[in-house]
Amino acid sequence: MPAAGPNPVRKRNPFPDEVARALADETSLARLAAVHDPTDFGLRDIWETIIVTGRRVSEVLQLRLDCTGRYGGLAMLWHNQTKVGRYDQAIRIPEPLFERLAARRETTLSVFTARHGRPPTAGERKAMALFPGRYRNPDGAAPVTYQWFHVRFKAWVDDLDIGRWVPHQARHTLATSLLRHGATLTHIRTYLGQVSDRMAEHYVQLSHSDLEDILQHVWVAGPGSASPGTLLSGPADAMTREQAQALAIDLSRRSTPADGGFCTFQPVVNGGACPRKLDCHNCAHFVLSAADLLYWRRKREQWYSIAERAPDDATAAWLHQVFAPTAAAIDGLEAALAGLGLLDDALALDLRRPQDYFQRVWNIGFRTAELAAAADAVPAEANGGAAAGAQPDADATELEQTA
Repeated sequence: MPAAGPNPVRKRNPFPDEVARALADETSLARLAAVHDPTDFGLRDIWETIIVTGRRVSEVLQLRLDCTGRYGGLAMLWHNQTKVGRYDQAIRIPEPLFERLAARRETTLSVFTARHGRPPTAGERKAMALFPGRYRNPDGAAPVTYQWFHVRFKAWVDDLDIGRWVPHQARHTLATSLLRHGATLTHIRTYLGQVSDRMAEHYVQLSHSDLEDILQHVWVAGPGSASPGTLLSGPADAMTREQAQALAIDLSRRSTPADGGFCTFQPVVNGGACPRKLDCHNCAHFVLSAADLLYWRRKREQWYSIAERAPDDATAAWLHQVFAPTAAAIDGLEAALAGLGLLDDALALDLRRPQDYFQRVWNIGFRTAELAAAADAVPAEANGGAAAGAQPDADATELEQTA
């Protein structure tokens, strides 16, 4: 007998990255079809449809023969989302899946033709399942059962030796992926066919690191700004590794430190004077390094905070316009570091200016002439006799000239 009280809600987690890769690997999928579905009932096609669309297993198993079509040039999939036999819900699907399901349709039709010696009539075709069972199913109207799919899927996962997983977790994985790419719970609910946002929340698992990544990339104007809630910046797409390497500069040989970055203008690097009067941030030879990322993120935060407190929309828009090139450079730096796989390392550095840690050391200075005179006044035994016989005036003059 079941225990008294309400039934606990069983929540499934998304697939971890390594499990998701294993379950979508071409070699693994080929083994799924060859070893666990040798008579070609469509096991691989069913699984790929599940992971691409996030549909429930039952919804995919019950797909009808003519479940796909093009509408306005877009590939669409019609399915039974109501669980009561109403195939009136459509979602957009990618082209590879559309072509795979079209090939499965031809396979199903060829099996019917081979069995009956003729193609199905219009009425028979309308009633046929895309993945029909082969036993006691002469008209192909009954689909393969969930038990048939579950037994073979479990055996495949056991062969991969990746732990215990169930196909319904693909639905959770898709929901989480949609959220990471900016979809709202309302969008996810609409796509997955949920009744309410609360129900959709069961399909969304967002780790702390993902939340931190979103918070670090997305900025909106605060309630005290002239335009509260306005999107100020968004996540930048990562470059490819080749693109990032093409932009990389070897700073160890051809640069000199500057405020918030490095100068690569060769005359200045070799010791010459800056022709732009140290206006680094408007110079094409000014470059940013991975160690500068957090420094500029704080600058962006400071700039946006000033813009939020602008007295009117025009001033706020002007401030954002002035900072726009710098914001674009910061986004580009993040994209380049992500392409090289160094973004996490750059965020972990949390470097600050030495002044932040050694404020008194960096803010206290002495004139060289006064230091030389003070050193001459120190008794010889206190400084190891270094001051004995010294020439303070000449040394002070030479030191001032050197400085």
